[in-house]
Amino acid sequence: MPSSKILRGLLALPVLALLSGCNAVVMSPSGDIASQQRDLIIWSVILMLIVIIPVIVMTFLFAWKYRASANAKYDPEWHHSTMLELLIWTIPLLIIIALGALTWVSTHQLDPYRPLDRIGAGRDVPAETQPLVVEVVALDWKWLFLYPEQGIASVNEMAAPVDRPIQFKLTASTVMNSFFIPALAGQIYAMPGMETKLHAVINKPGEFEGFSANYSGAGFSWMRFKFHGVTNEGFDDWVKKVKTNGTALNRDAYLKLEKPSEREPVRHYATVANGLYDAILNRCVEANRMCMKDVMAIDAQGGLGIPGAFNVASLDEATRKRLGLQDQPVRTYVGAMCGPSDPAFAAPATLTNQTL
Repeated sequence: MPSSKILRGLLALPVLALLSGCNAVVMSPSGDIASQQRDLIIWSVILMLIVIIPVIVMTFLFAWKYRASANAKYDPEWHHSTMLELLIWTIPLLIIIALGALTWVSTHQLDPYRPLDRIGAGRDVPAETQPLVVEVVALDWKWLFLYPEQGIASVNEMAAPVDRPIQFKLTASTVMNSFFIPALAGQIYAMPGMETKLHAVINKPGEFEGFSANYSGAGFSWMRFKFHGVTNEGFDDWVKKVKTNGTALNRDAYLKLEKPSEREPVRHYATVANGLYDAILNRCVEANRMCMKDVMAIDAQGGLGIPGAFNVASLDEATRKRLGLQDQPVRTYVGAMCGPSDPAFAAPATLTNQTL
């Protein structure tokens, strides 16, 4: 028996050695937002331990003091202690108040939609500094990053200068995903037809891992990308490399990229079609799709009315095939709007439904 215990102990040593190499990146971040979130976790744990540690200690203490062999005093008539009542109620109440205040302040300070007012502890954002805008699209199963200011794009790789605020705008092509770079900031969801935002800053140069923290299908496990924190000169060099070696990302190229794929390699795009991100967000990358923002504008004006009643269309065969709708009933939708000066509107009897 002793030898078997020793053997099990020896077998556990390699496991402990593997655990010692773990990198708890959430607790050792490289960005100011992630650092504040780490501090929030630490303070919350400390406040809760004020109750947990005494309870654990007293559990063992009472078990020892009132064990069967001890001569502890037995007082069946004991029923109240004002001091004990004060301790039981006051300490937890103070902890709840402290946690509530901490949560209230941090909820506003760390709001992902709130622009940064500092790039680090005691370091405000320099005057006239503009954030780096990065438009993020969660695809199946890869990440697309668009840089509108630089006019480039990349797949499964992004870069940003150290100590420069970053403004992420996020959406998705099909299903909901969660954008997460632990070293940079907390996770934020990316959803189709919606835009979420995240403001963050990286304070240390290096290569960091990003991934989706929300299960989204077969290729979820490989939906990862590299985030490079670089100097301003290093970022300029990265942009130059993308423009030199990249291809063009037009709408047709995006529709091909949008198709589900796994273990997608890094890709660079030297140019990006105008308005591509807005079209992705509004679900109208195809030429014969009405944008969601236009549909909402129509609804805000009271609905389709007469103009839309005569301008309906159905998806063309290529689009139906790409979406897997070959065997589904053909549905019509508003394909265009016309005004009173439009000849088609003036003579609606001559306008027929047509496939765009």
